[in-house]
Amino acid sequence: MKFELKKSALTAVVAALAAMSSLSAQAAGTITFGDDKYISVGFGMRGSYSSVEDAAANGSRSNDFTLDSARLYVAGSLNKYIKGMFNSEKSGGNDSFQIIDAVGIFELSPEFSIWAGRFLSPSDRANMAGPYYSLGGGYWANIASRYGWNGGTIGRDDGVAIVGNAFDGKFAYSFGAFEGNKIFEFSGVGDQSQSSAAAQALGADDKLMYAGRLQYDFWDAEPGYYGTGNYLGAKDILAIGIAARHKGDGAISLTEKGDYTSYSIDFLLEKKGVGPGAVSFEAAYYDYDTDGVFLSEEGKAYSLGAGYIFNDKMGWGQIQPFVRYQKFDADSDIETKRFDLGVSYIMDGYNAQVSGTYSKLDVTSQSDVDSFIVALQLQF
Repeated sequence: MKFELKKSALTAVVAALAAMSSLSAQAAGTITFGDDKYISVGFGMRGSYSSVEDAAANGSRSNDFTLDSARLYVAGSLNKYIKGMFNSEKSGGNDSFQIIDAVGIFELSPEFSIWAGRFLSPSDRANMAGPYYSLGGGYWANIASRYGWNGGTIGRDDGVAIVGNAFDGKFAYSFGAFEGNKIFEFSGVGDQSQSSAAAQALGADDKLMYAGRLQYDFWDAEPGYYGTGNYLGAKDILAIGIAARHKGDGAISLTEKGDYTSYSIDFLLEKKGVGPGAVSFEAAYYDYDTDGVFLSEEGKAYSLGAGYIFNDKMGWGQIQPFVRYQKFDADSDIETKRFDLGVSYIMDGYNAQVSGTYSKLDVTSQSDVDSFIVALQLQF
């Protein structure tokens, strides 16, 4: 047995052998047992200071330090064809960990694999990248990309999927069937499970959720499944992706049942050598439908973003200013908008960065809320 401590992404370890993005990198300790046999262990954390308008008990600005996320990463390989991944997460207002990824990966060829267990179901780029690998550091597009925040276990589901690529990695596809029993986990709409008394009274079927994604890269290829929202000046990207998910009787209230359907189109452009750095633009459109059962969770959503990363370092790291906009027009006639303006200090890609962001949240019939957030992200 050989022990080797080296800098390679936990996700990149799985990526090299199980088609995950090599740029989703974090440091990890790897124990190798021979050819194609290893275990890789790492962890990550995101913490922040926030000051939010009118959020204190007396109506003044709040001032809070928060551990937003803490993750443990484990990846392994039995041989050339059988890999696995286990990740846990602490998030929200408690200190308990939950399992977010526990998946077996059967790589039948470098271009085709089968994933089974709990993992991110095929979705939009923002959800596949998640808060650790998006423009701005610790950013979650939870207003527009609602499933990653509201559905599954932090966007994960129990199920099985085929994951593949073609044309030298420039065309990626993934399709799967999942339990889909937490579509509205944090929405507060009072959704009922398919085994509830309400579901039985309404005669709701217990159906699987089907999800899929197609993506084509016109410039540099993005091999992999778990994605990256921004390449921090490392690649020239021109990519378009489409995603959809559907679950019959996936929206169940106390008095109604209906199908859940959503689809999205996302776009990413990144170009190196634009002046003293690299520029990036991203956009996405979403459509959500619940057959009229939950009007506050159906409607159309949009997101836009832009960033510029300077090649030259300032001290330890690079500077990347960014701007983002999200909007969700719900069929309940409630419109939610958020504008973000910030700058990231990137010391080691997604392994070490600090960001400062000013945000303004605007919700119909509510007063605008502005906030200032300083976030730290580290992965080892």
